[in-house]
Amino acid sequence: MGKLTTSATLGLDAFEVDPLELRSDATEEDLQAVIRAVYKQVLGNQYVMDSERLSSAESQLRNGEITVRGFVRKVAQSSLYQALFFNGAYQYRFIELNCKHLLGRAPQDQAEISEHVQIYNEQGYEAEIDSYIDSSEYSQNFGEWVVPYPRSIRSQVGLKNESFNRMFSLLRGSATNDSDSRPRLISSIAANLPTPIKPPAVGNGANYGNTGKRYSIAYSTCQGVARLNRLSKQEQVISYEQMSPFVQKIHRTGGKILSVTELA
Repeated sequence: MGKLTTSATLGLDAFEVDPLELRSDATEEDLQAVIRAVYKQVLGNQYVMDSERLSSAESQLRNGEITVRGFVRKVAQSSLYQALFFNGAYQYRFIELNCKHLLGRAPQDQAEISEHVQIYNEQGYEAEIDSYIDSSEYSQNFGEWVVPYPRSIRSQVGLKNESFNRMFSLLRGSATNDSDSRPRLISSIAANLPTPIKPPAVGNGANYGNTGKRYSIAYSTCQGVARLNRLSKQEQVISYEQMSPFVQKIHRTGGKILSVTELA
């Protein structure tokens, strides 16, 4: 294990975060700070009761039997993680949060989402989790001893500029957690649209949500439908709950999303 390397303020409660690393001469205090940071990052700022802590995995980390990466894997493959982010959640949201929790960034495009859907469908839950932790991206950014952190809020080689906006949308401020089971980026990623930056949530995080909001979607129809309707561009107002099936329907019929506008 090792010395805790961070700034004077840990920064995990803010958008600016310093990498937290564990080296070979860490104290118990250092170890506990790393354990708390892993729970906070991987479990999406959820409160963890003492009875829910992975005591066996914590002991393995303390004894040098696993690395920080190994501890991250234990937490992400635990029944606690599954209960919070997998059971009862939309598959799209599950993948969205896996990217955030394990790679420190938002999904980059629909192709990445589709790749992880395929991994889960063909190989199962553990393989889906391993696909992030065993990736070269994880190795290059966190290695064996650095706690994953929201790195895409800083300039990063290999990440698109849109990653900033999407990660801010997922973070939503220090008081929020990831308890919402509905995807937040489905419209912008599926339609390949920019994600607007909105002010962070205030309070316990439950005050921010898309429930009840309405959106105006402008879209083009495929050529065959366009000839019938004599219009290649159409617009429709829908609720947030209708967003996902509506976008999927447009894509299935060969259409293209032109814009998504939140209505006051």
